Amino acid sequence: YTGGCVTSASWHMPYPLGFQVSLTALLMVELVLGFSSNLTVLVLYCSQSDLVHSVSNLVTANLHVLDVALCVLCLPLTLVIVLLPPGPNFATLCCFHEACVTFASIATAINILVISLDRYDISVRPVNRLLTTRRALLLLAGVWLTSVAVFFIPFLEVRFFSPGGEAEEAYHTGLGMYYHLVLQVPIFFATLAVMLFTYSRILKALNIRIGAHIRTGGRFRGPACRGRRKKLTGGGPAAAAAAPGPAPLGVQASVSAIMALRRAVRRHRDRRERQRHVFKMSLVIISTYLGCWAPLTLVNVLILAAGPGDGLVSARLWCLALAYGTTVSHPLLYAFTRQTLRRALRAKVKKRVVSLLQVDPSPGGTVIHNSWVENKKSGRQVRLEASEATDRCLAEV
Repeated sequence: YTGGCVTSASWHMPYPLGFQVSLTALLMVELVLGFSSNLTVLVLYCSQSDLVHSVSNLVTANLHVLDVALCVLCLPLTLVIVLLPPGPNFATLCCFHEACVTFASIATAINILVISLDRYDISVRPVNRLLTTRRALLLLAGVWLTSVAVFFIPFLEVRFFSPGGEAEEAYHTGLGMYYHLVLQVPIFFATLAVMLFTYSRILKALNIRIGAHIRTGGRFRGPACRGRRKKLTGGGPAAAAAAPGPAPLGVQASVSAIMALRRAVRRHRDRRERQRHVFKMSLVIISTYLGCWAPLTLVNVLILAAGPGDGLVSARLWCLALAYGTTVSHPLLYAFTRQTLRRALRAKVKKRVVSLLQVDPSPGGTVIHNSWVENKKSGRQVRLEASEATDRCLAEV
């Protein structure tokens, strides 16, 4: 076992043909979808300068930069490991592969941990945030320094940079050869624990706000409505004859109270809907990270406990391909769920459609009109501008 590979002196295919075809197809799909989706998100962030001013967008963009790096460096190297037969320098290639896997595992975990802390900060402390732009930049710099540092751990295990170091073929001997696996296990569980804590506190904060709003509305509006209702119906005909003037005022106050109550019910329904949305997204985010990286962590624990074998090596490659699936899920979970980014994407698509539908005026030429790409009415624009602040606040969680 040399860095997740089965080596042999003869040149032969290291894995069965069916294993290679199926795993290669999965890795190619992840490579194409992950690279295109993450690159699209980064292009949108770069084209809209106002998007990167937010700390949340900054840490999210950093995750997409990491995913692009995984699609460019780690995924192709895993494809080479699966397809390339063993050769003279195959053990060194496997060492590079293990370095990339260690980098991918720890860098992804730390970036997701930072995003979880940012969402906790913006949900629990929206006014006085701890994670400012300067602190976020320093934190992201530390994340990249840590990720690059762990990349060299597999090389240090085999004394790759030492002139009289061990041979790469002895990479599997001794407990000291598995430090990179030992490091990945606690990082995974620490990130999972932080995610569970932060998202549970986010849901708790939302419950407290909704409950406080309901209690305040009930104490303030209920007696007033009952008092107005007594003014309308409590006096009977004699009271109406004695005071005929205030009746229209009472009706107007009752109508205002009903309209205010409807607005309160609508706001409460919107908040409940937002709570359900945040709960579903939190559950999906945690389940995705757990489903993609837990199998690889489990195989690492088995390798540390029982030693590497052919079955564990093959299973580890499958689990690694499953872990690479986060490069496809991250744009869906962290980028395209934001209102601002979806609005920027629609603007880009609309501009592209306009450029394709434009026809040069010429004698006898036809001008194509499309109501979808034409300017909307001014009322629609006013409503969008009025709700922009609300959408920005809702998109941050």
